[in-house]
Amino acid sequence: MGVNMGEPRGTHVPVLLERCLELLAPGLTLPGAVHVDFTLGLGGHAEAVLERYPDVILIGLDRDTEALAHARHRLIRFGDRTHLVHAVYDELPRVLGELGIPAIHSGLFDLGVSSLQLDEADRGFAYSQDAPLDMRMDQSRGVTAEDVVNGYEPGELVRILRQYGEEKFAPRVVSAIVRERQKVRITSTARLAELVKDAIPAAARRTGGNPAKRTFQALRIEVNAELDALEGAVPAALDALAAKGRLVVMSYQSLEDRIVKRALAARSRSTGPIDLPVELPGTGPTLKLLTRGSELPSEAEVAENPRAASVKLRAVERLDEQDQASGTGRERPRLSTRGKQGRLRPGANEGEG
Repeated sequence: MGVNMGEPRGTHVPVLLERCLELLAPGLTLPGAVHVDFTLGLGGHAEAVLERYPDVILIGLDRDTEALAHARHRLIRFGDRTHLVHAVYDELPRVLGELGIPAIHSGLFDLGVSSLQLDEADRGFAYSQDAPLDMRMDQSRGVTAEDVVNGYEPGELVRILRQYGEEKFAPRVVSAIVRERQKVRITSTARLAELVKDAIPAAARRTGGNPAKRTFQALRIEVNAELDALEGAVPAALDALAAKGRLVVMSYQSLEDRIVKRALAARSRSTGPIDLPVELPGTGPTLKLLTRGSELPSEAEVAENPRAASVKLRAVERLDEQDQASGTGRERPRLSTRGKQGRLRPGANEGEG
């Protein structure tokens, strides 16, 4: 693949490694356990799983061909226990079908930008270093951030910056981009970061870190269709999860976490009528939540690995048929004698957590 297989480019300290292994352990010890690393990256989490659980089979997915090459080199000693596949995480059903694997017992999502992508300037993800304006996780296909910045209609750019970057100064930023691209094509990360900085009022630049980070996040999400893929990937992972299997998801910004939370919550509560004293067959929850809301990193974890600072971790276990039928593994809120309130209807707002 034309990749130097000496030291991997970038540095890689797996985020919340011990906590992930603790949560995944019951699934990893199931008979014939298959573990899916949906975001393989440089393979740090995967290596730890393979080392500590010598009977586990690993399926590693990544859309980044350079990361896959490094992961193959790192995990080569595990031989036929690994299946490393060039795929986006929502392609799990196809991958399992091709491998002839009917179900998985453990799964891990570590979302966002990988260490390799972030540390290497030539990938175009970092606003602090000058590089071609690329941002593709899979450099073998797709539009680049340069294509988006120079080719999208102004209204569409405003929508992307607002929706994916939560940039409240999106119209100002886009106006600056449009003025510049009418004179010369915008091709570098440094020039884009400069345009964004100059477009944002000075008072707003004094807090919140680099003013370009929201625009760069929005462009990265658009280029890689990250949220669309995640919307399909989490349900696909849950559908493939065997009874007593476990799934851990780590997200790094609110848009990702909201999608994950919604998908997990939908399967962790009843879908039956709220007034019945017992569950109807097929209406009980199929998941048990293992975390209370989202778990945040400890101060010690952040001190050791600063990239863990914004992580939110959620984990679930797939209930077996007996647990689903009996309603075990979940809290059923008691009926209030005053407010007449029972468990939440499907889709009801359970609050942010």
